[in-house]
Order: sequence, then structure tokens, then C-alpha cells
Amino acid sequence: MVKKALLASLGALVLFGLVLQLVPYGRNHTNPPVQVEPQWDSPRTQELFFRACADCHSNETVWPWYSNVAPMSWLIQRDVDEGRARFNISEQGIGGENHGEEAAETVSRGTMPMAVYVPLHPAALLSAQEKREFIQGLAATFGGETEAETGEGGEGDD
Repeated sequence: MVKKALLASLGALVLFGLVLQLVPYGRNHTNPPVQVEPQWDSPRTQELFFRACADCHSNETVWPWYSNVAPMSWLIQRDVDEGRARFNISEQGIGGENHGEEAAETVSRGTMPMAVYVPLHPAALLSAQEKREFIQGLAATFGGETEAETGEGGEGDD
């Protein structure tokens, strides 16, 4: 009796997982064209950006295999959509907006990259030295004064 209940529950769970795959949201993985390319202050800043930020903050997202499986696909699509809406280097400055200073501040505070992103993208976890270099590079590339430059340390400074 218990075995039948477990099999029925497992079957229902599998069926539910298959039905989730029918929801079309989260599978449009065509990247919009890159409209502008920042004039990076250095190749190092560009490398650190593409290691830690580009998947959500550019039109050059690398879509992993699991981004095609619901409900992960929904979460990833939402994060990319929100990230591009807040700060997108592929469209930076279009419409007069420049959020480079805010980007440097979020890295300085330790809120970027997002904690849920790092386990599946360990290269995105920057060392303390890389983080300092990156914050200074973002400020030099996009303008603005950062906490790293003013001497006000954020959380997670080693």
C-alpha cells in the first residue's frame, strides 16, 4: 500500500514537471544585438566584467543547458531581464542613462554578483584584490567616485 502511494506520488511529480515544460516563458534565448561597446579602461576590467557580470548585464548572455528547464528557466530569464533593465553595457548610455557608478557601488557593497549566481558560476566570485581592481575599473570606465576610492570599505572586504 505504501509502495503504491509512493509510486503514485512520484508519477504525479514527474507529470507535474513535464507539464511545467509547456510554459513558454524563459526559453527565448536569443540575445539582442550589441548596440554599443564600452570603452573599457583596461582589458582587465573587461575580463572581470565578463567573468562576473555579463550574463545578466549585457546582450552577450551565455545560456547554460539548465536555462531550458522549467522552473529554473523562469528564474534565470527573470534575473537576466531585471539585470539588463538596471544596467546593460550593450546599451549603456542610450537614452542618456549611465548607471556605471551604481554598478561599482553594488559590487563594493557585495550585493553583486548575486549569491544564487555564484554556486553555478564559481569564476564570478572575485577575490578581494580582483574586486578592488574591478570597482576602480568600473569607475574609470563609466565615471563616478566609488567607496573603494574614498576609503569607505563595504561588506566583505578582505
